[in-house]
Amino acid sequence: MGLSRGIGLRVVLLVAALNLVACATMGDPPPTLYKRLGGREGIALVVGDFVANMAGDSRVNARFKDMKGPDVERLKSNLSDQICDATGGPCSYLGRDMKTAHTGMKITDAEWSATVENLAKALDKNKVDPKDKTELLGMLGPMKADIVGQ
Repeated sequence: MGLSRGIGLRVVLLVAALNLVACATMGDPPPTLYKRLGGREGIALVVGDFVANMAGDSRVNARFKDMKGPDVERLKSNLSDQICDATGGPCSYLGRDMKTAHTGMKITDAEWSATVENLAKALDKNKVDPKDKTELLGMLGPMKADIVGQ
């Protein structure tokens, strides 16, 4: 009885020690891209600057010239929700999928490039870390197939 009790106690102590080591080495998980972008507020600032960039860009602004104030705000809200959702934030994007939203628009590769440039400028203006900028642009890049040429 003494030998098996001693082995059992050693096993319990070993398991407890391993759990402590595992907990100590795990630490806090790294912040999500959502948090690194500044949460809802940071994303809203980037989106606001992005939409302003698009409105001021002659390569793409004809698509936005007839938008009324409420439509612009809905666009900003949808874009913010989409980025929030995609980057691990607590939002749900409830807008249309990209293919449906852009069907019939016949967006060109040049317009896509201008859009990416305008988003990159907005990210730079808001001092988003280059690694985070690359990560976000990489997440949005696959949408091109559902947007260009539809």
